[in-house]
Amino acid sequence: MIKANRHLPLYLSAPHSCSYLPDRLSSTLFADPEQAMNMATYSELLHYGFRRSGRMVYTPRCEDCSQCISVRVPVDDFQPRRAQRRILQASADIEMREHPAHFNPRHYALYQRYTAARHEDGDMANASPEDYLGFLRADWCESCFFEFHLDGQLVAVAVTDLPADGLSAVYTFFEPELSSRSLGTLAILRQIAHTRSMGLPYLYLGYWIRDSRKMAYKTDFRPIELWHGGRWQRVGRSEPLPG
Repeated sequence: MIKANRHLPLYLSAPHSCSYLPDRLSSTLFADPEQAMNMATYSELLHYGFRRSGRMVYTPRCEDCSQCISVRVPVDDFQPRRAQRRILQASADIEMREHPAHFNPRHYALYQRYTAARHEDGDMANASPEDYLGFLRADWCESCFFEFHLDGQLVAVAVTDLPADGLSAVYTFFEPELSSRSLGTLAILRQIAHTRSMGLPYLYLGYWIRDSRKMAYKTDFRPIELWHGGRWQRVGRSEPLPG
């Protein structure tokens, strides 16, 4: 039961092609988009493993698969691994700035370069400004865009929500020519530090999928908590992952 909104209807979609695992079908449980959403309800839904994409708040509910597992980092206990410390040291020249979650042509141009390089055949490529904002923002959601600057140039943007108990990393896009700088990992490390500086406990990272190479990086941030078996389970640096 969702306490913040006891009358929030939830709907299950028809099966559709899975975006992450080939030859599999996926179904999505989502909050009724016609009903009013607010940050209190969204924050509570995050506790139950939900996620936001645009205005939709959802969680996978697949008949024959349970690989999509919501994960979050307990920031006070997080300790970077050796490789992550190297990324932080090598990126001391990159500055992070908080920016309102509004349309910015520099952000949009970077997003276009990123999706053209990483998702050329996907739905995100060639997105219009309206589609771009519709994917990243929601009118009811408190969000910000963290900008990353190198020598005065914008090189990455991390779209981040501001729920009650931390931050939720929604999407990060970066200059594809700088992939060797590990800007995606850097964005998470900086968001962990920012969450800790705010005195909040968690950075939500969305879904980890064991058999998806795209999602494997999320469990490199240890300790990590996984929504598994109807509760959050903490996994330490050297502990095996469930499943």
